[in-house]
Amino acid sequence: MPKFTVDADWLDFLPSPSRPNFTLPAGTVDAHCHVFGPGDQFPFVPERKYTPCDAGKDTLFELRDRLGVSRNVIVQATCHGADNSAMVDALHSSHGRARGVATVRPDVSRAQLAAMHDAGVRAVRFNYVPRLVDPQPDEYYHRIVEKITPLGWHIVIYFEATDLANRWKFFTSLDAVVVVDHMGRPDVSQPLDGEEFELFLRLIREHDNFWVKTTCPERLTRSGPPTYDDVVPFARRVIEEFPDRVLWGTDWPHPNLKFHMPDDGALVDFIPFIATTEALQYKLLVDNPTRLYWEGEKW
Repeated sequence: MPKFTVDADWLDFLPSPSRPNFTLPAGTVDAHCHVFGPGDQFPFVPERKYTPCDAGKDTLFELRDRLGVSRNVIVQATCHGADNSAMVDALHSSHGRARGVATVRPDVSRAQLAAMHDAGVRAVRFNYVPRLVDPQPDEYYHRIVEKITPLGWHIVIYFEATDLANRWKFFTSLDAVVVVDHMGRPDVSQPLDGEEFELFLRLIREHDNFWVKTTCPERLTRSGPPTYDDVVPFARRVIEEFPDRVLWGTDWPHPNLKFHMPDDGALVDFIPFIATTEALQYKLLVDNPTRLYWEGEKW
């Protein structure tokens, strides 16, 4: 196996995050997290745009238990490209306590998709962030949609707020559940009723197949940890307006952060500031992700 050298400016995840003060309700799902390698077992792809530290399934599951999370949704990491082996291996090791979001190419076979479905994959991710991937033409993604439709999978999209207007026609053409990562990455230095965020809210308001991950205050903040005060109004607005279509997750192990590495316990303690009632918290953490990823299955 090849040897990998971690990027010189890479920030490692905290090995011993604090235990949160906020007690998560039973059945809580961390609906956005990743696994990286280990690289000597699951090599990173040559076309990757970053080389991370190892952050494997065992460490993820230890964090799950430390925080009081019940289940995970593991999103394929871009450093692994369309080789979903590490993610699928984690699903197999979770004993039904994890689901997956894959990255695939249009030439993926139906047998490959079926095997991933059996492992627990329930979605594909389309990434439009150029510093992470090379975005493709719309036809590329349409060919993938045609293949996953029979499986009933949904689509996860990751984009910058400034790109939404240009991508609007394609996004709204998708005839499936579409989950938006990280609230569409709003610029939280702008007003809550600013043009960019209002366009994002319009997308969710006018298209009831769209869901939102109210994740990554550590990526969006300008004011900084541990309370991420400038992110709170944006996340609270989304949760209160669309309580049945919101998800939460840690984004562990927090790839490509340059400003600071968050304490995962503090990210749990952030939840009551954005979901201010027990009813909203239960929808965000338990009801919604269970309905999306484990619908019709006993748990």
